[in-house]
Amino acid sequence: MRIDVVSLFPEFIAQCAAFGVVGRAGERGLMSLHGWNPRDHAEGNYRRVDDRPFGGGPGMVMLIDPLRACLRAVREADPRPARVIYMSPQGRPLDQAKVRELAACERLILLCGRYEGVDERLLQAEVDEELSIGDYVLSGGELAAAVVVDAVARLQDGALNDAESAVQDSFEDGLLDCPHYTRPVAHELGVVPEVLMSGNHARIARWRRMQALGRTWLRRPDLIDEAALTPADRALLEAWKASDEGVQPLPDGHAGESPEQAE
Repeated sequence: MRIDVVSLFPEFIAQCAAFGVVGRAGERGLMSLHGWNPRDHAEGNYRRVDDRPFGGGPGMVMLIDPLRACLRAVREADPRPARVIYMSPQGRPLDQAKVRELAACERLILLCGRYEGVDERLLQAEVDEELSIGDYVLSGGELAAAVVVDAVARLQDGALNDAESAVQDSFEDGLLDCPHYTRPVAHELGVVPEVLMSGNHARIARWRRMQALGRTWLRRPDLIDEAALTPADRALLEAWKASDEGVQPLPDGHAGESPEQAE
């Protein structure tokens, strides 16, 4: 897979992608990352890439021509068709289903805006879709692009040392992940649940599923509403609610409150 990032700070993306799973994906030839600076395609002594917005107001808007010339060079660098994505708070929210879709593409071009954004005419002519990583505003699209690169890279076959890691991640089946433990068994902060040391894989799988269902019900009830739960899942969730484990401290400290009670 090839990912091209158009940004005024392409070195930032390169640094983010040099470590961990993303760096390993590059080392193993599973993904290549290429940075492009639209300033290299701007004209004039100052290589200007922005100007004041029509209609007045604060900030600057990125110009059409440097970005368009840069995108043309990006496309010419590889004959394979590429999906052009503009990182924007106005875009569709990024979720794991979208990540899986993007991970299956041969090429992605991520366009990072700065200032007040990009001239709308360029977006209409050159961009296939807009993506958002959350309902907040960043100084530029680079951090959002780095998130996309990381999420997509780890789904490339061979990027993870254990392929099961991706399958068990949060959101892969529409639920949050179950809790995880490692050594030591006993610690001043608590002990590892006995079931995880039982060696009974069926019991462990059932416990993990129950925990994922319960944790999702507590923390993200909207996901429970959207998930296609089986009768067995619903039975596990009810069993979790009735158990001692159904009364757990939430991240905000409100122990044992249901989503309805916490409102």
